[in-house]
Amino acid sequence: MERVIKCSEAIREALDQEMELDERVIVMGQGVDDAKGMWGTTLGLQKKYGAGRVFDTPLAEDGMTGVAIGAALGGLRPVHTHIRMDFLVLAMNQLVNIAAKSRYMYGGSVKVPLVVRAVIGRSWGQGAQHSQALHAWFAHIPGIKVVMPATAYDAKGCLIQAIRDDNPVLFVEHRLVHQAGSHVPSEPYAVPLGRARILVPGSQLTIVATGHMVMESMRAQATLEKAGLSIEVIDPVTISPLDTATIFASLEKTGRLLVVDNAWLSCGFSAEIIARAVEHFPGGGIQYARMGFAPVTCPTTKVLEKEFYPDARRIAARAAEMIQPGLPTPVGPQEEAPEITRFKGPF
Repeated sequence: MERVIKCSEAIREALDQEMELDERVIVMGQGVDDAKGMWGTTLGLQKKYGAGRVFDTPLAEDGMTGVAIGAALGGLRPVHTHIRMDFLVLAMNQLVNIAAKSRYMYGGSVKVPLVVRAVIGRSWGQGAQHSQALHAWFAHIPGIKVVMPATAYDAKGCLIQAIRDDNPVLFVEHRLVHQAGSHVPSEPYAVPLGRARILVPGSQLTIVATGHMVMESMRAQATLEKAGLSIEVIDPVTISPLDTATIFASLEKTGRLLVVDNAWLSCGFSAEIIARAVEHFPGGGIQYARMGFAPVTCPTTKVLEKEFYPDARRIAARAAEMIQPGLPTPVGPQEEAPEITRFKGPF
């Protein structure tokens, strides 16, 4: 019988197994020793491995990121956990100018095996400074790999691979994905970075989605399937390096691309995917569209959140309009996604 566990449990298991396998792996960050263990992702690790390998850090993101980089340069394999991605902004110099560039600047004589866990997401009034998904910023920088798994299986496998990588990896987690469950083997396994995953095959339209938008897109796909429409859903899993080959092969079949990003559209990841597709298909013939955040600050109130973030109903409507313009639109789910209604905070 296949074992199903939550994404948060899969992350904890990956950390536990890699710490047991390699004593160089350490876990540091705000709240990693908290009673709730960062949504359960670090529960019990300090008790098992001691405060020398699992320890809380002060509100000093720039300085602590420097400590993590120094530890990586010194031979350890740190996993530096950030409760919210927003506060990586305080450590941009460390990440962009030091972590990403050291191996290149020193001709490969040094390694920076650093994993930076950064949590994103909405709900419970997270608002302007606690909801931002900044993966496109870091994907712009050579030397940093960016991963955003949307399933428990990929969360465990990608985190193990990231810990074993000799380069800095930004591991982006959506707090609403944390509670989603899937089949996860109990033994350690690594998922290679840079490979997209086809979640559902289809022939009429390709949806490429990131983060929590993968879950919403899967719900939209189910609605459209009932209406007789064939949708292929692709999760890039790795933002950088990006597996364009899988996306292009899908477009050869469908001729239509809808990118649903868990971020703003302007200068974002959705624009990058479409730009690469346009360059790959110079003769045209592909229909493109994208969905994401409007160019305004992330709202706090529940009413505005519902308007700001794409959902399954609107994704289904947009996809149906691309396939059969002018015809009646299939009605998607009217109720709010269960992981949103269940989320109680405080993080």
